[in-house]
Amino acid sequence: MQEAFSAKRKRALRILSLLKRAYPDARCSLHYRTPLQLLIATILSAQCTDERVNRVTPALFAQYKTARDFANAPLAKLQSLIRQTGFYRNKAKNIKRAATLIVRRFGGQVPRTMRQMLELPGVARKTANIVLGNAYGVVEGIPIDTHAIRISRLLGLTEERNPVKIERDLMALFPRRDWLAVSNLFVFHGRAICVARRPLCSKCPLSRLCPKRGLPASWRR
Repeated sequence: MQEAFSAKRKRALRILSLLKRAYPDARCSLHYRTPLQLLIATILSAQCTDERVNRVTPALFAQYKTARDFANAPLAKLQSLIRQTGFYRNKAKNIKRAATLIVRRFGGQVPRTMRQMLELPGVARKTANIVLGNAYGVVEGIPIDTHAIRISRLLGLTEERNPVKIERDLMALFPRRDWLAVSNLFVFHGRAICVARRPLCSKCPLSRLCPKRGLPASWRR
């Protein structure tokens, strides 16, 4: 069992090395200047592309600058500004509720710990990991989005489907210093090569290391 894990970890580190070489500029794609802006943008990114979020947030951040501003924002106005991101009613409610808690409990500042981040409405581990890692340099785990779920399963790095369990498996395979990079690299790879509708396996730098689990046989070329 230990020997099998060691082989998987060795392959995972080789995958990481190749992805770093392929995407040396991989980083968080959301545009932000403050931890609060990153938190809001990440909440908006659920079921929405980062590109669309980045088109919406300039007007939003020009209108509301502090947690108190978002807490006091008229719900209808907030919904109107974020409508293009989808699920805007629920997102607007979560943004207002999170901002209110940040003002009341955390002195207007986005918290710096996983435990406190998870107290915020609309925030699960993925959002917390993104904000803590990118805004504060606090690496508590690996952000698990749709790219990370799909690619890690294709690569045979996990057999899980639950994001929390996938995160646990990947944390065991990769060094802590690379946890945030792993997520960003999966995002870049998922957009460029390992696209959901049909992966470009013939152009993939990981083709020799990838068992392509779950792909139709006709695609494994």
